[in-house]
Amino acid sequence: MTTHTGRHFLQIPGPTNVPDRVLRAMSAPTIDHRGPEFSALTLRVLEAVKTVFATTGPVVIYPASGTGAWEAALVNTLDPGDRVLCFETGHFATLWQDMARSLGLTVDFVPGDWRHGADPGSVQDRLAADTSHTVKAVCVVHNETSTGVTSRIADIRRAIDAAGHPALLLVDTVSSLGSIDYRHDEWGVDVTVAGSQKGLMLPPGLGFNAVSAKALEASRATSRPKSFWDWKPVIEANERGFFPYTPATNLLYGLDTALQMLLAEGLAQVFHRHARHARATRAAVRAWGLEVLCADEREHSGSLTAVLMPEGHDADEVRKIILERFDMSLGAGLGKFTGRVFRIGHLGHLNDLSLAGTLAGVQMGLELAGVPIDPSGVNAALDVLRSR
Repeated sequence: MTTHTGRHFLQIPGPTNVPDRVLRAMSAPTIDHRGPEFSALTLRVLEAVKTVFATTGPVVIYPASGTGAWEAALVNTLDPGDRVLCFETGHFATLWQDMARSLGLTVDFVPGDWRHGADPGSVQDRLAADTSHTVKAVCVVHNETSTGVTSRIADIRRAIDAAGHPALLLVDTVSSLGSIDYRHDEWGVDVTVAGSQKGLMLPPGLGFNAVSAKALEASRATSRPKSFWDWKPVIEANERGFFPYTPATNLLYGLDTALQMLLAEGLAQVFHRHARHARATRAAVRAWGLEVLCADEREHSGSLTAVLMPEGHDADEVRKIILERFDMSLGAGLGKFTGRVFRIGHLGHLNDLSLAGTLAGVQMGLELAGVPIDPSGVNAALDVLRSR
């Protein structure tokens, strides 16, 4: 067995590296979740998190994964039999529509090639044809973690408006919140779904719903039974700084610190940093002579880059070599791209030198795996990183 020294390079697109400062915050003694100190923490966190979602409305926090937050978005706004419009942009978009079906919703699933985001033109055409307004919600994954493709949510909002359709807009930002520019209020999103383990720089365990006034109205009109996921008792308890269930206390300590870090850096700078790292990574991939999976220049992800392997080469074998030789984890290809793609995560608590080391490890792994590449990839990335 190889003995590794130094730190492990966790370069999957989430869970991401947790900053030491956040880890230290989470290691504080647990306090009474019904006491005044916890109430003050909750109120502070609930106010700060609105800035990251770019909303003035309520943000509901669950002790749950992003999958739980998906379910909360659906069960609070939709009844069994309601029709929703979903787009096949990748593995997680597929899982979300699977959940919608399992909850008794009728799903129009628009097929895709996993290399493009949701098409605003298709949204407009389909909703314009729905003159009886049977579609109750449009569900879109903002940044598809399996492919590195970012759908254009502002354009989708404009498409819904151009069709004159009242459908709700539900958006998954699990791998984009805190990494890629996102504007819940400005873009007219009704429910934004997120998780703690990516751009928010925390371990898994917190799920989020940012909720519009229209979504709250829809939740009051639904007849579906719900309990744990019900927004109403959470929002009511949150007004006093509490929760209607036992919250993930120490994760909230960490969230408090992570939000302070993001806001101190400034969200505009956070987004710029992620975009620079994404450009550097794509520069390396292209200089190697390999192909970025995302096929639309407008839709490249700031959170991760999925790399398509040449015919005859196994992405999982490359990942295995890199893990064994260089103690670095890369994301696997999922679904229809299993074995054909590896994913480089460049989101969260990351700097230029960490990314340079990551790309050097990828380059060495490709060479050891016998993948024919041009060894100028790292230098191409460094050219980008030298710029501001």
